[in-house]
Amino acid sequence: MQTVFNFDWNAIDTVLLDMDGTLLDLHFDNHFWLEYVPLRYAERHGITPDAAKALLMERYKAVEGTLDWYCVDYWSRELALDIPLLKEEVAHLIQVHPHVLDFLTKLGEMGLARVLVTNAHQKALQLKLKRTPLGGLLDQIVSSHELGLPKENPAFWERLAGRIHYDPKRALLIDDSQPVLESAFRFGIAHLLQVTRPDSRQPPRESGPYPAISDFQPLLQTSVSQRKL
Repeated sequence: MQTVFNFDWNAIDTVLLDMDGTLLDLHFDNHFWLEYVPLRYAERHGITPDAAKALLMERYKAVEGTLDWYCVDYWSRELALDIPLLKEEVAHLIQVHPHVLDFLTKLGEMGLARVLVTNAHQKALQLKLKRTPLGGLLDQIVSSHELGLPKENPAFWERLAGRIHYDPKRALLIDDSQPVLESAFRFGIAHLLQVTRPDSRQPPRESGPYPAISDFQPLLQTSVSQRKL
């Protein structure tokens, strides 16, 4: 779903950007956690891949939405696997979504603060920054692990305000997660945008109550035409 945008770029100073599924194709993470980790877990523990996948789905669900779910060290301990090493083995799948680099460049030209706000653990974050050019197009990077809360918790955004000193009323959050967008809405972030196709290999998700895009092309077009320098 592509949306005609109503927000005014002149009312925005800070763009808060999710990473996995928003700037980066979620195919890497979906393949890693749903296919590759079960395969390697099965090999290590002497069970079938199907049995491993069923077992892991239950364990994932038990901590979904918490910092543990996003923590590389937690899963390394819990599964007796070297998760950072396994990520390196399939890192060739890490890809930036179309139009993202142009959009980030345009935000910089417009004088907007580009802040990556991610639930990714620092070890996963460093791998993705090493494999993509995102780092050179961002002004600040904050992992939820630094703040002690996942983005799904509305108190995260208050802690973030202490870190980067942004005005929620003049901030835009772009994220693929409806629970995260709802959390930001409850805190008071004024401008919210959902990415509905986080995984390029999957069909678009149903959009929620917020404006939505399936790719960044419409944003690139509006940022060019609307922002006054």
